[in-house]
Amino acid sequence: MNRFVLRSMKQCLVNGQRYYGSGGGGGGLVYGSSVVGRSVHLSGQRNGVMFGGFEWRRMMSSAPASMEKAPSEKKEQEKEETKGKDIVASSYWGISRPTITREDGTVWPWNCFMPWETYKADVSIDLKKHHVPKNFLDNLAYRTVKLLRIPVDLFFQRRYGCHAMMLETVAAVPGMVGGMLLHLKSLRKFQQSGGWIKALLEEAENERMHLMTIVELVKPKWYERLLVLAVQGVFFNGFFVLYLSSPKLAHRFVGYLEEEAVFSYTEYLESIESGETENVPAPAIAIDYWRLPKDARLKDVITVIRADEAHHRDINHFASDIQFQGKELREAPAPIGYH
Repeated sequence: MNRFVLRSMKQCLVNGQRYYGSGGGGGGLVYGSSVVGRSVHLSGQRNGVMFGGFEWRRMMSSAPASMEKAPSEKKEQEKEETKGKDIVASSYWGISRPTITREDGTVWPWNCFMPWETYKADVSIDLKKHHVPKNFLDNLAYRTVKLLRIPVDLFFQRRYGCHAMMLETVAAVPGMVGGMLLHLKSLRKFQQSGGWIKALLEEAENERMHLMTIVELVKPKWYERLLVLAVQGVFFNGFFVLYLSSPKLAHRFVGYLEEEAVFSYTEYLESIESGETENVPAPAIAIDYWRLPKDARLKDVITVIRADEAHHRDINHFASDIQFQGKELREAPAPIGYH
C-alpha cells in the first residue's frame, strides 16, 4: 500500500510539472489522473494536500467525488442556495421599501405602481366628443391621423388585441416627450410649468399601464415586436421635432389620435359583446390598478381603458386650445390626476 501511495504521489508530481506551465493561471481548470481516476484541481480549494501547485483530494477514498464535501462546505452550499431563493437588496445605502399591504391586509404584489396610484376610472365621460377642425393646423392634424389609421387597419384587420397593443406603444410617447420638453423649458426660463409637466407624465405612465395590461392578454409575435421598435423610433423622433416647432399642433394631433383610440376600443368592446372575442378574466394587474371587482372580465378592462383614452383626448384638445389663444400652458391650471 505504501509503495502504491509513493507511486501515486510521484505520478502527481510528474503531471504537475507537465501541466503547470500550460495552466495559464486559470483557477478553474481540471485535469484527470490516470493513476487513481480522481480529479486533480488547480490550487484554491480549502481542503487537500498540495503537490507541485496542484491539490490531490482524498486520494485513498472509495467514496464518489460528489460525496467528498466536508460538512462545512455542505453548510455553505445550503446557505448559498437559500440566499438565492430569498433575494434581499443590500442595506448599505439605507434604502429599503417598507412592507405595503392592501386594505384587506394582504401584501401588495406590484413594484411598478403603488396602492395610492390606483383609481376608479370615470366611465361616465362623454365618448362622442369631437373637435371640429377650424383652421389649417387643425385640418392637418386631423387628416394626418386619419391617413395613419389606414395602414394600421389593413395590417391588424380584426385582431383587436394586437391593434390595441400597437396603439398603446404609440400613445405612451407624446406625454413623455411633452413633459420632458416642458421640464427643460422650465429649467431654462426659471419658470413654473403650471403642473403641466406632471400632468403629461401622468398621461404617459397611464398609457404605459394600458400596454402592461394588454400584453397580459395578447402575446406579441416576433414581427410585431420588430414593428413596435420601428414605429417607436420613427414616431418618437418625429413627435419630438413636432413639439419643438409647434406645441399647439402636437397637442391637437394627440387629441385626434385619442379620438381614434376611443373608436378602436369601442370596436373591441363590440367584438366582445358579439362573442367574436372571448370575454376572458381580467389580468390581476388590471384589477389592482383600476380597483376592479375580483371577478372582472376583459370587457370591464377595455371599458376603463376607453374611458382613460377619452380623458386624454380632452386634456390634449384643451392644451391645444390654450395655445391657439396665444397663451402658454402654465397660464392655465393643469388637470393633474385627471384619469
